[in-house]
Amino acid sequence: MLEASSISVFDLFTIGIGPSSSHAVGPMRAAGRFLKSLADNDQLNKVARVDAKLFGSLALTGRGHGTDKAVLLGLEGEQPETVDPAQIPLRFEVISKTSQLMLAGSKLIPFDIKKDLSFLTTQNLPRHPNGLQFTAFADDGVELLSKQYYSIGGGFVLEGDASASDASSQTGPEVPHPFSSAAELLRICREKSLPFSQVILQNELVRRHLDEINRRLDSIWQAMQDCVQRGCVSPDIELPGGLHVRRRAAKLYQQLTQHPELSLRDPLTVLDWVDLYALAVNEENAAGGRVVTAPTNGAAGIVPAVLHYYDRFCVKRTPDGVRRFLLTAGGIAMLYKRNASISGAEVGCQGEVGVACSMAAGALTEVLGGTPEQVETAAEIGMEHNLGLTCDPVKGLVQVPCIERNAMGAVKAINAARLALRGDGQHKISLDRVIAVMRRTGADMLDKYKETSRGGLAVNFTEC
Repeated sequence: MLEASSISVFDLFTIGIGPSSSHAVGPMRAAGRFLKSLADNDQLNKVARVDAKLFGSLALTGRGHGTDKAVLLGLEGEQPETVDPAQIPLRFEVISKTSQLMLAGSKLIPFDIKKDLSFLTTQNLPRHPNGLQFTAFADDGVELLSKQYYSIGGGFVLEGDASASDASSQTGPEVPHPFSSAAELLRICREKSLPFSQVILQNELVRRHLDEINRRLDSIWQAMQDCVQRGCVSPDIELPGGLHVRRRAAKLYQQLTQHPELSLRDPLTVLDWVDLYALAVNEENAAGGRVVTAPTNGAAGIVPAVLHYYDRFCVKRTPDGVRRFLLTAGGIAMLYKRNASISGAEVGCQGEVGVACSMAAGALTEVLGGTPEQVETAAEIGMEHNLGLTCDPVKGLVQVPCIERNAMGAVKAINAARLALRGDGQHKISLDRVIAVMRRTGADMLDKYKETSRGGLAVNFTEC
């Protein structure tokens, strides 16, 4: 296997759509790859019909997670980074009513959603719980091309027989500071007298010029701020999906801004702001809006919430702090991507909210002046106290418990950073050890607790 450092920060922070990176972003990208394969084989113009099959977790929670919409829009040539979220339900309705879709945006073909899109809830492809298969046929019914894909979390997509562990072995340029573990990363920091963020930045510089890296980091931060802003002004209405969950961020925002003097009596009001940032992002995600995958959509509110906390409330804020925060968070995520998983369908929510909490805790520690050892400690604390966290979305929607879980994860990340900064970087359980335990815990976890809506809160919910 290649190093964790073979992954780019910009593979882990991508701008896409809600409500799920594994169930919406990944399937849309997989459909795009299938179109590219058809085009590369000069078969696109020969296609008369396309069949799509969803397996495992994609089938079990796909409708609630928007997989059906993502697949169809992907077959029409849309991409997560550029698709207009407001047009997705409208386009899906047109395809449903007309039983036709515009393949690759250029060729109208018949597509009966009930017949041509299958949810195979009792079947799994061999390599990962999130499997898809696309098959294209010619006019005479002859099969032109059939391919299988795996959406392995965070919008990452693997093709065919590649295993989920190969996600971190994507080819890339040789970096100056290769590392596969937190121990190796710490060793580099000590030997080179560099913070986490600088090690990650120097590795990124072999891929892109500094100006482009900074521009991309700034665009990620801007997208996070825009998402929070939209969430704070969105009307108090029910989120889609039939669970009747109402948005709360706008009301909380009004309470905090209309009575700022309350913070003088209650110093914990700052945590209300952190809750607000996380709720705003994840309500936008649940509504299918544009969010930053960090490292997944189900956990997309944690890193932005903690970064907003740093930007708005921390006296130690520095001009380059936001960029250093994102670089450090990305570096921590690389370790999980290589050595464990960020897929809720594979390891439960510990791989989503747990990883995001770990990322945010370590990143906040660095930008508040922590040593590399303290950064590693904070990241470890952030995961240690999320071990065993299940993924059990009620009705297959990324709403309950997902939205509140992001607020709790953000607050936990801040506390982890504070604990680490009060210490000397020495602790009993290393980050590498807790990542290994997380991976084994996910393997031991029953499938009903891993994004299938067959266990936990998902089956112990009574709607009033």
